[in-house]
Amino acid sequence: MDLLSIKDPSFLKNMNQAELEQLSEEIRKFLIGKLSTTGGHIGPNLGVVELTIALHKEFNSPQDKIIWDVGHQSYVHKILTGRAGEFDTLRQYRGLCGFPKRIESEHDVWETGHSSTSLSAAMGMAIARDLKKEKSFILPVIGDGALTGGMALEALNHIGHEKKDMIVILNDNEMSIAPNVGALHSVLGRLRTAGKYNYVKDELEYILKKIPAVGGKLAATAERVKDSLKYLLVSGIFFEELGFTYLGPVDGHNYEELFENFRYAKKTEGPVLLHVITKKGKGYNPAETDKIGTWHGTGPYKIETGAFVKPLQSPPAWSKLVSETVRRLAREDERIVAITPAMPVGSKLEGFASEFPDRMYDVGIAEQHAATTAAGLATQDMKPFLAIYSTFLQRAYDQVLHDICRMNLNVFLGIDRAGLVGADGETHQGVFDIAFLRPMPNMVLMMPKDENEGQHMVNTAIKYNGGPIAMRFPRGNGLGVQLDDELKQIPIGSWEVLKEGNDAVILTFGTTIPMALEAAVILEKQDYSVRVINARFIKPMDEKMLNSILDTKLPILTIEEAVLQGGFGSAVLEFAHEHGTHGSIIERMGIPDEFIEHGSVDKLLEDIGLTVDGVVNKIIKITPKKQKRA
Repeated sequence: MDLLSIKDPSFLKNMNQAELEQLSEEIRKFLIGKLSTTGGHIGPNLGVVELTIALHKEFNSPQDKIIWDVGHQSYVHKILTGRAGEFDTLRQYRGLCGFPKRIESEHDVWETGHSSTSLSAAMGMAIARDLKKEKSFILPVIGDGALTGGMALEALNHIGHEKKDMIVILNDNEMSIAPNVGALHSVLGRLRTAGKYNYVKDELEYILKKIPAVGGKLAATAERVKDSLKYLLVSGIFFEELGFTYLGPVDGHNYEELFENFRYAKKTEGPVLLHVITKKGKGYNPAETDKIGTWHGTGPYKIETGAFVKPLQSPPAWSKLVSETVRRLAREDERIVAITPAMPVGSKLEGFASEFPDRMYDVGIAEQHAATTAAGLATQDMKPFLAIYSTFLQRAYDQVLHDICRMNLNVFLGIDRAGLVGADGETHQGVFDIAFLRPMPNMVLMMPKDENEGQHMVNTAIKYNGGPIAMRFPRGNGLGVQLDDELKQIPIGSWEVLKEGNDAVILTFGTTIPMALEAAVILEKQDYSVRVINARFIKPMDEKMLNSILDTKLPILTIEEAVLQGGFGSAVLEFAHEHGTHGSIIERMGIPDEFIEHGSVDKLLEDIGLTVDGVVNKIIKITPKKQKRA
């Protein structure tokens, strides 16, 4: 079948099982080929091919609401809803989004990028459906990893209590990004091996009714027996005790089983949980045999071998530099404990876990729990290192504020993927952390200019005993600078002058320092002398240096790869106002008041004007004209 000709899922209604299986193979081949060039979430999507096709055949989207949790497994859904022709632009600037996007299609009824939201969204849609007296099926599809998120458990509790009609599809592939952890994961493991409870229950009732004369009475009195059978066959009966009718487990790659259970679920009143077992990466051996999450989401790769297309030599990844520095310090300090919310691979903590297995905790997709666990450790004079992506730290806002900062606890937050991240788009851009952390009392917030300063900042954070301290660092690799052999401590709140200048001052940090330095060199050729400051401590700022700059009345430009509202530039403006400093021109460059979509980081920076040329033009604009030097 020509996948590019698909306009909507209606064509599935007339396909037989053999045709569906052929379609499955064509979609897998299509995804493996396209993603080898663009990169993307290949493992999750290969695992839900049959499930997605079956959902669109059995139900009527968009009247029936298919809600993808996290959304990284929505590529098959996009193909079936007419977007196969856009896959060459997947996750590229102004191209096809890697997650559900409401403006792309009426079939994308919910946008996401973070886990554990689908059940709450489904509850809202179910309430609206019933209040409006409409008829539709609500179908959240949630993974076993996302199910461990606290929000998902809150939703399960509410849905079960309200008894709303809903079919929850539990897509159980035993992994989220990394292998799942926790007691709930163990419950699902027991369910996987328990067999088909509902099938056995129905067979028992059928057999009893076949017995002449007494069969009907036996069937009527067998409910107690069936209830006992439920406890026997389904270990824990976790979901039924929450108020759901549990169906499964079902082979998520078997159309016959999927359709049989979908039809059973459609006739069942109240909330149903259909437990579907799938194989992440199915159909592509490198992804299918992946045990640690490498093939969850990738860059380009060679189809034949599965080898990733990367530069032969590159500087160390920021995540690796940070985690290995923590590991190095952990050899000297037994109080250091590493915590990650389901990102041990992304945060490059495998080495730490191997060397210190009793001091490494992957708590699953549970950012709130991770933050407060770190706080609990800190109350006992331990030195917790919380490795967390900027976008996921948003989910633990209250815990950082209430449980860490309020008690002024010594927790080190390693904020990975800070700044623009590119292809994953608006749900993953790490541009809000400065704005939401800066107002928190007791918080120290810093960002290094390069890997060498980065390792010294890690050492500074671990040795710091004055309360919470956070270091933000970007996605990708460092600059390739030489690393000092001996780790140092950087004075808290200290800035450094990278280039002297007498006409204007640039205050910046982290990833935008090279941009500022390059602009200063260009401006020098145009007879503008620009001072460049590495404002590495965003909070507290170097008040002594800032005061001296303000006293000169030189124009100031702040640059940050973060939102302007409430950011570093705002802090400089606040300081100038509070200290009665007048006369200095202070301009800011950063992320505007909008969500930044997907695309390469360079293209996104160009789009918002955060470029060398932009810096040059801004400095010229704010610097008074003067006579050319002789």
